[in-house]
Amino acid sequence: MAPVLKPDLCVIGAGSGGLTTAAAAAAFGVKVVLIERGKMGGDCLNYGCVPSKALIAAGKHVAAIREAKRFGISAGEPEVDFAAVKDHVRGVIEAIAPNDSVERFEGLGVTVLQSNAEFVDEKTVSAGGRIVEARRYVVAAGSSPFVPPIDGLAETPFFTNETIFDLRERPDHLVVIGGGPIGLELAQAHRRLGSKVTVLEAGTFLGRDDPELAAVVLDRLRDEGVSLRKGAKVVAVGKADAGPSITIETGEGREEITASHLLVAVGRAPNVEGLGLKAAGIDYDAKGIKVRPDLRTTNRRVYAVGDIAGGPQFTHVANYQAGLVLRPILFRLPVRELRDHLPHVTFTDPELGQVGATEAEAKASGTLTDVLRWPYAENDRAQAERRTEGLVKLVLGKGGRIIGAGVVGQAAGEMTNMLSLAVGKKMAVSDLRDFISPYPTLSEIGKRAATVYYRPYTEKAFVRRLVRLLARFG
Repeated sequence: MAPVLKPDLCVIGAGSGGLTTAAAAAAFGVKVVLIERGKMGGDCLNYGCVPSKALIAAGKHVAAIREAKRFGISAGEPEVDFAAVKDHVRGVIEAIAPNDSVERFEGLGVTVLQSNAEFVDEKTVSAGGRIVEARRYVVAAGSSPFVPPIDGLAETPFFTNETIFDLRERPDHLVVIGGGPIGLELAQAHRRLGSKVTVLEAGTFLGRDDPELAAVVLDRLRDEGVSLRKGAKVVAVGKADAGPSITIETGEGREEITASHLLVAVGRAPNVEGLGLKAAGIDYDAKGIKVRPDLRTTNRRVYAVGDIAGGPQFTHVANYQAGLVLRPILFRLPVRELRDHLPHVTFTDPELGQVGATEAEAKASGTLTDVLRWPYAENDRAQAERRTEGLVKLVLGKGGRIIGAGVVGQAAGEMTNMLSLAVGKKMAVSDLRDFISPYPTLSEIGKRAATVYYRPYTEKAFVRRLVRLLARFG
């Protein structure tokens, strides 16, 4: 019988949060056991962020060729080799995979067990016939695509983000159930690559984002030929000769849509099953493992990070949480997770980034004092690149503090970095006004939005008189 492993730390799940935790702990010489039942790198590398952004990049090249005439260049209608596009996607995954591989982590001194992990009791885990008794545990088992209980769906072939990237023939008509970031990103990419695309959303498209900013994205998708069906509840799915048949219910009654391929993208569910959480004394529900502000579970030995911890389901959030739990585990330092400065980006074209409170959220909480905007069309770089759709929006609280920000437009994801810093560090609008932005760059848009805060002062008669006097006699 194999000896019992007694590391200082056992990490369950080799996705973003788990790998960050294991690598950092091992760097300090801590004995670490890492357990992963699936692919190293988790959802982000194999089924999520990496392949989706690679597919989006291919779609952007197609769009760039089609738009070349605007710059005086003619290249003709692009020819898309869909199988070759998928080879590109696979190649990107393979290029990044060594960073997350078993070999790399074993080289760091981590013991990697490729098996399912299950708690036997409050301080013991079983994995592939091995027993682990660690001083501390971090559960980072992630999430999986949520499959809704739609009549007939289980008997009908469909894709999720875990399987769509294996499809090597271009869909003639892709129907997407779900109008959130995943659904819309993949919808636009497939449309650009030559598919007819219909997106069905029972509620509101991009419902978690500022509707003023989301409208810019939705208008672009419609202009590109993506059919967006708002308020379309899918009530049944079946098989037809041409492919899946989807029955929707709208305010006008029932309607049937026939697709060649069906993608379900209605959210994700935490991977809480099969972990033996009850045996470990760890409370959880349908949203995930219940954690305290320091990310510790109801079992004092165990922390949880990432999608399974019931919070925002983003790779960067898992990394942030991993950094937090390492402080008490390695250094006995107190921590508290803060979520009011967590950014997120929808990687459509144009991109949409959001951090902190939206205008509606700030208004509802009574913290809103002002909203500042500046359009892309007033930016020289945006004009040069003919990407003038979009705007930056700053949400202000007392004293001109930036409590939220959003941006929609070219490179909005990159611009969100600066806005995230401003919100996270509780900067005032004056801080954004005073930073020096290289010219010509899109980041100037954020700076210009900040200067709008001072426009009312230039319109006050006594201020204008004072400035004239100072200019004349100062």
